[in-house]
Amino acid sequence: MAAVQVAGSLPCGQPPPLSPREPPADQISGFRRLASRLRALRPDDSSSARTEIHLLFDQLISENYSESSGVDPEDVTALLVQACRLVPLNQNHLVSKVSQLIHHLLNTLQLIVDEQNLDFLLAYTISAIHQCSSWTHMKILQALAALVYCNGSKCQKYLPDLLGKTGLLTKLSDLAQSDAEVRRAAVHCMANLCLSVPGQPYLEESYQNICFQAFLTTLQSPKSSDMDDITFCLLLQSALKGIQSLLNGGKMKLTQTDELGALLAVLKKAMFHGLPGLNIEMPTVLYPTPLPQYDGRPPQQSESSPARPTMNKKKKHKAKAKKAQQGDEEEEEEESNVEMESSSGTSSSRVSIGGRDAVCPSSQGIQNLPANGSGAGRREQVSSPFASSSWKRISSSESDYSDTEGGIQCKMRSYQAKVRQGALACFLSTIKSIEKKVLYGYWSAFVPDTPELGSPQSVSLMTLILKDPSPKTRACALQVLSAILESSKQFLSVAEDTSDHRRAFTPFSVMIASSIRELHRCLLLALVAESSSQTLTRIIKCLANLVSNAPYNRLKLSLLTKVWNQIKPYIRHKDVNVRVSSLTLLGAIVSTHAPLPEVQLLLQQPCSSGLSNSNSATPHLGLPDWWKKVPAGPSQEEASVGSPKGSAEPCWLIRLCISIVVLPREDSCSVNNAVSAAGSTYEPSPMRLEALQLLAHLARGYFSMAQLYLMELGEVICKCMGEADPSIQLHGAKLLEELGTGLIQQYKPDSPTDPEQRVPVFLVVTFWTMMLNGPLPQALQSSEHPTLQASACDALSSILPEAFSSLPNDRQILCITVLLGLNDSRNRLVKAATSRALGVYVLFPCLRQDAMFVADTANAILMSLQDKSLNVRAKAAWSLGNLTDTLIVNMETPDPSFQEEFSGLLLLKMLRSAIDASKDKDKVKSNAVRALGNLLHFLQPSHIEKPRFAEIIEESIQALISTVLTEAAMKVRWNACYAMGNVFKNPALPLGTAAWTSQAYHALTSVVTSCKNFKVRIRSATALSIPSRRERYGSVEQYAQIWKALLTALHKSEDTTDFLEFKYCASLRTQICQALIHLLSLAGPSDLPCIKETLELNGDMVQPFILQFLKSGDKGDDSRAAHTTQERDQMIRTALKHISSVQALAGDTAKGAIVDFLDNILSVYCDSSGSQAALFESSNR
Repeated sequence: MAAVQVAGSLPCGQPPPLSPREPPADQISGFRRLASRLRALRPDDSSSARTEIHLLFDQLISENYSESSGVDPEDVTALLVQACRLVPLNQNHLVSKVSQLIHHLLNTLQLIVDEQNLDFLLAYTISAIHQCSSWTHMKILQALAALVYCNGSKCQKYLPDLLGKTGLLTKLSDLAQSDAEVRRAAVHCMANLCLSVPGQPYLEESYQNICFQAFLTTLQSPKSSDMDDITFCLLLQSALKGIQSLLNGGKMKLTQTDELGALLAVLKKAMFHGLPGLNIEMPTVLYPTPLPQYDGRPPQQSESSPARPTMNKKKKHKAKAKKAQQGDEEEEEEESNVEMESSSGTSSSRVSIGGRDAVCPSSQGIQNLPANGSGAGRREQVSSPFASSSWKRISSSESDYSDTEGGIQCKMRSYQAKVRQGALACFLSTIKSIEKKVLYGYWSAFVPDTPELGSPQSVSLMTLILKDPSPKTRACALQVLSAILESSKQFLSVAEDTSDHRRAFTPFSVMIASSIRELHRCLLLALVAESSSQTLTRIIKCLANLVSNAPYNRLKLSLLTKVWNQIKPYIRHKDVNVRVSSLTLLGAIVSTHAPLPEVQLLLQQPCSSGLSNSNSATPHLGLPDWWKKVPAGPSQEEASVGSPKGSAEPCWLIRLCISIVVLPREDSCSVNNAVSAAGSTYEPSPMRLEALQLLAHLARGYFSMAQLYLMELGEVICKCMGEADPSIQLHGAKLLEELGTGLIQQYKPDSPTDPEQRVPVFLVVTFWTMMLNGPLPQALQSSEHPTLQASACDALSSILPEAFSSLPNDRQILCITVLLGLNDSRNRLVKAATSRALGVYVLFPCLRQDAMFVADTANAILMSLQDKSLNVRAKAAWSLGNLTDTLIVNMETPDPSFQEEFSGLLLLKMLRSAIDASKDKDKVKSNAVRALGNLLHFLQPSHIEKPRFAEIIEESIQALISTVLTEAAMKVRWNACYAMGNVFKNPALPLGTAAWTSQAYHALTSVVTSCKNFKVRIRSATALSIPSRRERYGSVEQYAQIWKALLTALHKSEDTTDFLEFKYCASLRTQICQALIHLLSLAGPSDLPCIKETLELNGDMVQPFILQFLKSGDKGDDSRAAHTTQERDQMIRTALKHISSVQALAGDTAKGAIVDFLDNILSVYCDSSGSQAALFESSNR
């Protein structure tokens, strides 16, 4: 054996000195002193040398590193390399000790070993496992776990030795491994190897699969008889962390049904590991199905235990000092690190479970629930009822164990809770790694369903939420449930229970509706039973997620009413996060499927309704006077017009939100308001922001209620936008935009609001005058807050056009000047919002005939079309489309002054920019082609005659033809067909004689016969029916091509593989029939032979469609379409009259055949409609 001797220098090949500088002896840290001694040692064989190494290792391990600062990671790794060099592999005790040193230092100092030293240390530890006695393997594996932590990408050359078929970790983690501790350490080491570092390469797929199968096998295997419970818990934790790392960092895809089903089965079993009173039997694989998998039920047992009293006392454990990383499984449970989401969101934040550091959880008291509280979905057999006394959560007195047995039980419960939390964290990662449509195949396995009468309870996520004694586990379960509910609107939309279903089977829609009802019931039970404020916040946010996705318009009433009444008391909860989430939930209620009659009634309830709850488990909320306080307005007369009078509040919720935003907070509500600004007299900022967002939701969905508070809300907006907090200003601007949009909607021609119920224009003018005389202009010029500027621009664009014309001239000029000025902003958000606002203003009746304003707006928009930002260009293209709509409106007015004043040079610039934009992304292209069509429609003969316009007209039409034929988004092609129809409306363009005529018609006929999207086909057929003279259809051959294409399109009007397109079949046939009849009404003598030939071949197919066209009320897609059967009848008669008047060529029988065909159609139609007078008129002809 080698001996140890002291020398002044290291031999060649030894690592360099740990540090070039040595501090004075009195300032040397313990670590540096011990490192210097270790560095001076040489390999030696004497027992005294081994004793000295033992002592040095013990001293290094016992050193208090928490107080030693400035320990260089390079010094630590160099020390570990030196220590391994001093310890030969035949010294089992020293190998065990150096392994303990590696594990201790890396864990305590939270270090990740660099690649150079890692190579040596890995080789050493792997060799040690091969050569040393089995009793050392536990310590060596702990050292290996610390070394590979977050170093998987640097271990590539050792992966075959570790994870190969005969690899160390593969063998030691196998079920055949007799030593339970060694097996647990090997699985933990494998889990650490799977941890990833962002930016670093990950394990190869083959090694990922090896690890996954090892973890899955570990989770599927039952506890062996020689393994104690705590070791088994640690084993399960390591396997769960390993799978979570594979799913998170490795982006492992679970594509096989059996693989995913096996994982979900073990996760569901682990979710309930050690839960008192519960033992579930799970299949090896869960298969996706909406129906229960197991019908076998245990014997019915009585569950009539009374509800337990609320336990308000909580045991307050002191958080233990954080132990090391990497999962020293002996560490205590980590502190809850569930981050709170922003106050305005409804989706839950991620829960980080497991990890390097952990703290022992506190046992918290909680209210007892009825035995049937969990209400799950009848899938797995429950071996014992939930009414067992072991369900009771321990109070502080019960958890203060003084005996050893009690302490072991407490420790055992802690480890079991960590297994459940690890399973939930792993399930959360699984949810995020698979598609939602795959996840919802397993809905019934994890989400409760209403239990049948007399059936026992089954287990689901709600079982944990209602029954788990650990607040952190309950929060984790809520996190998972929220992730399942997130973006579930499409899946849940099939639910329906508005009628009683009495059938031999339960439809899927009824089953989903039943599940939604049970979720409401269980979450409301959890709400009143929960004592932890943090978990309470989670419950409320989970409810908000459910409310946001459930189809209440297809469900029976009362679900929202129960949620509404139960959440109202929590608005005054002592914890600010609970109050904020309560407002979030109310916002979700007023946003979902708005407006709902049920919510309308809830908003109209008296403000005291449902607020006096004597349940001690919920906060008491009476009717505070501060709800009725109204901020003093500038004019009592104005307030009386726009605000409710007297003590009867039309909407208590709006009054509450206003009070939260503008009134000082009460002492009773100021507990735990750490988030509020120091010295602030108002409610905490998250509360005020959520209240403003709730007001915006009300303005959007229930404007008839919000309009009663219009002037008062205006004062609130002015106050918010005048504050220093940019977030408050921003939400004030958002509220202003919603109110403005609501006013615009009221005045739209198709608005369901009665004119008498609209807000009077004079009041709207007063409202906007207050805004423009207030802090809104300052917000528009707040260049240091571009998001606020952009939001203020959006708000400014929501002015009612009828009110804008009545604003004082200086306010109108202010709006226009500010918008034109902000269009030069360097910030893309501001520029995009400004471009959109200008596109709104250019449609205002009082501005659209102002040639100077239109020209200034056009120049500003054209400049924005050159911006690098796609969003800016998309908004500018939309505004350009609106501006060209204005040109068309002005062209149709009797006064020609606008056309004369509008610059031809500017028209050229607009055409050029629109052509360039039509080659941009689809977001820009769709409006660019719309603008091109309008511009070509607007061109006057004086423009077209100029040579400089000829080339750009040709280029513009080619751009449209190209867009019609391209495989772009359907919206783009629809707009291109629409634009082509606008081109055909300009009589000054040489349609029919120009070279591009045949190309334009070919593009449209190609679309009408073959486009997958029926709405695009309809628009193409509409464009083909626009030319008003025969010569504009071109040659006889061109006319025949169009006619035949329309017949083909009629024949193929039901050919589609997309079920969603069938609803447009009738409209497509209507439009095609109208186009065919239009062509007939313009046909010339040379066209008749082709028409006759096609009717002889296809007359039997065409006649029923035209008869259906005459009888139906479908309008197609053309605003000029005949809307009544009389008008359509007249179209046929006009075509018949025209064909009859055509001077046919000598010897041509086509005319007679076509007349007979049309006459026959009218005869059949008149016979079927019973119109004898019409039949007589037809026979006379």
